[in-house]
Amino acid sequence: MIQIIPTIIAKDFEELQEKIRKVEPYVDWIQLDVMDNKFVDNITWNQPSDLKDLKTDSNLEVHLMIQNPEDYINNWIESGVKRIIFHYESTDKHKEIIEKIKQADLGVGIAINPETSIEVIDNFIEELDLVLIMTVHPGFGNQDFLKQTLGKIKELRGKDENVNIEVDGGIDLEIAPKVIQAGANLLAIGSAIFKSENIKKTIEDLKNGH
Repeated sequence: MIQIIPTIIAKDFEELQEKIRKVEPYVDWIQLDVMDNKFVDNITWNQPSDLKDLKTDSNLEVHLMIQNPEDYINNWIESGVKRIIFHYESTDKHKEIIEKIKQADLGVGIAINPETSIEVIDNFIEELDLVLIMTVHPGFGNQDFLKQTLGKIKELRGKDENVNIEVDGGIDLEIAPKVIQAGANLLAIGSAIFKSENIKKTIEDLKNGH
């Protein structure tokens, strides 16, 4: 089952809400990108308590591009998001974070950067709801897709035919069919959706791989 998940990079809560409104009629899931200017060289909206004032029928996942996510995880668990994704490279407390998120009955994913081997998630794969393979270096939107990441997607799909593989970065109408063919089933997409003049049609075309 292929799902398109719009990704939102927002400087403040107002922009976040505005972007959610643009895509929520067309998707089941929306990803909120959170950056701290430490793990990546960018800073975004980062106030989980704001989500208490958000009304949406879409499921929200948060992609934490932040250093030491264990220090902030409780706030995100309480925020109302349905799924939390953190970076393998950002912490050494993987088991602890996974356990805490699962105890709260939320979905959990680990993201890996382009240079990180997929072997690092071997110890966790059974406990994860998804693995997010970054197909650009995290931190900024509108980057070019890194072709070498296709091999990682194929490798992971070869290891586990049931795992949810999410990909994030540089995915557009040309790249979408390639990552789907490689084995990805969750496509996190920002620029190609939000720059589109017809968001509904673009999401449908991305999902159908053309």
